[in-house]
Amino acid sequence: MPTFEKFNLPDAGEGLTEAEIVQWHVAVGDAVTVNQTIVEIETAKSLVELPSPYTGVVAEILAPEGTTVEVGVPIIVVDTDPSGAAPAPSTPAAVVPDGADAAPAPGSPAAGAGSDGAVAPAASDAPAGGSGSVLVGYGTVEPGTARRRRRTAEPAAADRSAASAPAPSVPAAAPRATVPVSASAAVGHVHLPVLAKPPVRKLAKDLGVDLASVAGTGPGGIVTREDVQAYHEQAKAQPLATYADDDQPWLATGAVTPDGRQTRVPVKSVRKRTAEAMVTSAFTAPHVTVFHTVDVTKTMRLVHTLREDREFADVRVTPLLVTAKALLLAVRRHPEINASWDDAAQEIVYKHYVNLGIAAATPRGLVVPNIKDAHRLDLHGLAGEIADLTSTARAGRTSPTDMSDGTITITNVGVFGIDTGTPILNPGEAAILAFGAIREQPWVHKGKIKKRWVTQLALSFDHRLVDGELGARVLADVAKVLEDPARGLVWG
Repeated sequence: MPTFEKFNLPDAGEGLTEAEIVQWHVAVGDAVTVNQTIVEIETAKSLVELPSPYTGVVAEILAPEGTTVEVGVPIIVVDTDPSGAAPAPSTPAAVVPDGADAAPAPGSPAAGAGSDGAVAPAASDAPAGGSGSVLVGYGTVEPGTARRRRRTAEPAAADRSAASAPAPSVPAAAPRATVPVSASAAVGHVHLPVLAKPPVRKLAKDLGVDLASVAGTGPGGIVTREDVQAYHEQAKAQPLATYADDDQPWLATGAVTPDGRQTRVPVKSVRKRTAEAMVTSAFTAPHVTVFHTVDVTKTMRLVHTLREDREFADVRVTPLLVTAKALLLAVRRHPEINASWDDAAQEIVYKHYVNLGIAAATPRGLVVPNIKDAHRLDLHGLAGEIADLTSTARAGRTSPTDMSDGTITITNVGVFGIDTGTPILNPGEAAILAFGAIREQPWVHKGKIKKRWVTQLALSFDHRLVDGELGARVLADVAKVLEDPARGLVWG
């Protein structure tokens, strides 16, 4: 007899409640083994590959690609004894779009299927106790229903037919151009009819142009074919300003509006989590930002020297590396800035370790993975960790663990040519340092105006935890190391 085991969507980390099925790596009938990657999911933080907890044959895939599934809901059925009879199909529950209040009645054509025929398992199909689980969080949440992506609604029939509605005939003695449409609306709400010949009306209908919006240039204000074509060209969606290597991945999941002028993309995953975190941070922690303009000529010389050093040949040396080290030294001198505010317990939590966050811009949005115990690393080790962290983030492979328990963060706005900014705190941290673009500019050095490398720093901090004096001292110490990296030998 065949033995069917259902695999429930596990908690991929930090109490996440749902995830989107991005890509299945197996199909019905495929043989799988324990720990073989079977599916890739996208959580609110990152892309995660899930391994199979069973050995057997895939009997049924319950959550199609693109479906958002709650933790604890079965996503796949595996026959662990494929020598038996064919699997019996599970009883599905209707896939209910976001915002729907009720599922279709049993026996109705839509019962058990979404618009594309996809189904989600009923709550009663979940195995009790989550037996056979090898992943954290498996079977610990009562199963819910899978939610399909929101789809942009089709325009109402009345709206689609508005452009093609025939206008009553009007004597030629009443020229349309004598009274603008806006003026007619203001005087007793009188709407003059649109003057256009049948072929022009057909052209407008084919192009989706509302004739009432087109100014006629023909005799007596009649709308001509050229008027319709000119309006259509003007109303076309304009190309977006993008970088040459930008493939606009953020548009891939969006729906283009009927007029082609907008693409509407659901807010989810990393973008949703980032928005929620930033709003919470901005309106919970009172932000204060202090600024400092710094001569970093000696830092640039150090970067050039290290790039020529054989000991650093296997890592990338950048000004960001020296800035990260400078911040770690400043935290060592002022450990009270390495803290968080526990609102529930009404306590200040001082951290005896530094998990240094590096804000990284990725195609999926902003992520802030952190280097664990960065205070223990020398300059070479720090360079290697920064390189691994950024490459993993850009590949979309940052795990939830990599982004948890950060203590202080650097955001490198200078890489985009920006001088400085007022960064928002990463939730749970007391400070964030913005590192601006480095430029050659006139600078007073030893009493003379010389060409020097200069940058701007901005430190935002939580004023509940950090007083102005402490914030200023930390930023001043970072600046001192960048002005003279040899100072780090004394402080280190």
